[in-house]
Amino acid sequence: MDLVIRNGTVVTGGLEAVLDVGVADGRIVQLGGAMGGDDELDATGRYVLPGGIDAHVHLTAPGSGPGSWRWVDDFESGTRAAAAGGITCIGNMSFPQGGESMADGLARDVADAEANAIVDHFQHPVLMDPSGDEVAAIDDLAASGHPSIKVFLSFRRFDRHVDGYLAAMGAAAEAGSVVAVHCEDPAILHCCGTALTEAGHTGAEHFPESRPVEAERIATERAVGYCATTGAATYVVHLSSAAALAACRAGRSRGLPLYVETRPIYLHLERSRFAEPDGAKYAGAPPLRTDADRDALWAGVADGTVSTVCTDHAPWTLDDKLDPSLTAAELRHGMAELETMLPVLWSEGVATGRISVARFVEVTSTTAARIFGLYPAKGTIAPGSDADLVIWNPDETRVVDGSTMHSRAGYSPYDGWEVTGWPEATISRGEVVARGTRVSGAPGRGRRAPRSRFRRP
Repeated sequence: MDLVIRNGTVVTGGLEAVLDVGVADGRIVQLGGAMGGDDELDATGRYVLPGGIDAHVHLTAPGSGPGSWRWVDDFESGTRAAAAGGITCIGNMSFPQGGESMADGLARDVADAEANAIVDHFQHPVLMDPSGDEVAAIDDLAASGHPSIKVFLSFRRFDRHVDGYLAAMGAAAEAGSVVAVHCEDPAILHCCGTALTEAGHTGAEHFPESRPVEAERIATERAVGYCATTGAATYVVHLSSAAALAACRAGRSRGLPLYVETRPIYLHLERSRFAEPDGAKYAGAPPLRTDADRDALWAGVADGTVSTVCTDHAPWTLDDKLDPSLTAAELRHGMAELETMLPVLWSEGVATGRISVARFVEVTSTTAARIFGLYPAKGTIAPGSDADLVIWNPDETRVVDGSTMHSRAGYSPYDGWEVTGWPEATISRGEVVARGTRVSGAPGRGRRAPRSRFRRP
């Protein structure tokens, strides 16, 4: 063996047992039994978990023109944070830029990731223009290993081209491609944002009113309807509210191929944060909701209605977030969570008894691998699978300090939180790429993760 991990409690796919894990040529080759290795790691008193899969990150810019958003992390800094946080595979949202097709934007971002990423990666092409050529390209993209697209119901162009987007979802169903959807209603967003500005309610404390629950509920109900109409596997990203979750639960009860992602901030934070002096730093789309919404989401994580927890990692510096020239409706969305997603979810979920270790593995790795065609190479610990592993110390406690972490944001929404449960070592295809907070993996070692067309988990 190249590597043997000894005496750890392996948790994967219904298994929880103290087993040695043998690795050769980047893959798991043996669980249990006699084995020796060139390198050995002692995991006594630790868990051995499948590496985290964050299927929703933003490590490339969404545009190149004036006023385009440019988040501060790229494939190098973002995947460095991922490795430190126990995440061994990321799914990036790939935006075509002015005049580009989905395939053009995808080629640029794949090359960028291959040159700079530390952990493995895949891409979701963003469908901006549902023209005939772009709809026809969905099958070609799936055939070339990119069986997913991203659609924004929140863009005003969606309603102007809804027929084209429905055609795209139908094409995705035929191609075995997953449709990831951002669910907020653009008319409501525009109406509320305008009304707040006209009333002079421009402070961050009014941010939740600029993107209310109704905008999310209505758009989510539309997405469920489109899923039922087209048969497309539909993945609702960053769901934040009890009302939207209820719409998805109803759809799932009808047997629809419908999957729900939530973000850590919606599980751990609530809307009163916007009243703080630096409340703008918590802005995301959708906004933070109420404690009742948080409770509903935690229940959804526990009962399986919520399929995955992913970050929507899209960080800015604190100065950019707190820009005093921005009104409530203009706040910059996004924050750094790749390094903290797994630890905070463990601390607030597993350590408190809200979810089991097995459920933690499902929502942070296995289910995403199944939905996005990565399984069983990723998302599990089994002979033949990639040796993407995390040695997890459930007892280590740290105080979060974003200024010392790997994202270029320089802050964390959890600064000052005492968090129990951290990765002791992160292993990507058999290579130890991080020990504690120190990342040793080299930029460019990450590979594009092979994917198969959607098959219902």
